[in-house]
Amino acid sequence: MTLDEVRELARSVLRRHGLAEPHVEVVAETIVAGQRDACDSHGVYRLLVAVRSIQLGKVVPDAVPEVHDFAPATVRVDARGGFAQLAFERGRPLLVQKARRSGIAALAINNCVHFSALWPEVEALANEGLVAFAFTPSHAWVAPAGGKAPLFGTNPIAFGWPRPGTYPFVFDFATSAVARGEIELHRRADKPIPLGWAVGPDGEPTTDATAALAGAMLTFGGHKGSALSLMVELIAGPLIGDLTSAESLAADDGAKCSPLGGELILVIDPAGFLGEAAADHLRRAEQLFDGVIRQGARLPSQRRYEARPRSLKDGVSVPRKLFEDIRALLD
Repeated sequence: MTLDEVRELARSVLRRHGLAEPHVEVVAETIVAGQRDACDSHGVYRLLVAVRSIQLGKVVPDAVPEVHDFAPATVRVDARGGFAQLAFERGRPLLVQKARRSGIAALAINNCVHFSALWPEVEALANEGLVAFAFTPSHAWVAPAGGKAPLFGTNPIAFGWPRPGTYPFVFDFATSAVARGEIELHRRADKPIPLGWAVGPDGEPTTDATAALAGAMLTFGGHKGSALSLMVELIAGPLIGDLTSAESLAADDGAKCSPLGGELILVIDPAGFLGEAAADHLRRAEQLFDGVIRQGARLPSQRRYEARPRSLKDGVSVPRKLFEDIRALLD
């Protein structure tokens, strides 16, 4: 498919299921970005996830986010139960303005439904010359290190760093061993998952994707990923007055829809610390990136950036069964 075909498919499906036009545009672009950058679990597959949340009334399809100028360096956006993308777009201009004025600023998005990756948001902010962090919980799918029962969400962390003359440095990873969407894609393809991703309902390690989805995912790096996951629960839950992953799962009440909760975004303007010297120090940072590449190592996001021009030129591949399932949503 061409990216324009992916975009039109996404828009058509979302409109067919009653999503209001302001949401359609930004949600579709997130899906296109995932497919474009070869992040298959965050591409058109997510249409199935988004539509289920709409169908079961777990997202407000015409929600109008409310932006609150809360404090000199703080913005709050009440998403009013809608998808997070529009809330972010509505809050972003004021966030950037405050970061430029104060050197650092925070955006708290509350009461949003979040189904996508965080990297499009930090990449957009890094493209404005800002350093950005983003955090969000999800549903309680992940066991803490040493445990066997779900308590944490996949709890992604994303970071963006502006780079002169090239794509920004971006990483985005779940604090679980893998994104839940990867396990779901393995289940759809009837493929085993690697050991270390999850335990089954009996608490024992499993390579069966269905058993993993019914059991508990595991954190990456054992106790280290577990500590980071707990941090995300705290700073993107109670700190901003929103739900933990366990509370989100309880609110879902068995519907198996996208998580409801909040997102915390922190933004730093390098000029706020460095003044006119900011550009010089950002150029110094390039030595670190060059050092990684010279060793033959790969920078995070490099795979996505390499896929991007190929997708723009040649289009993207979508599994036929997945495409047919998405097309069926138009009936």
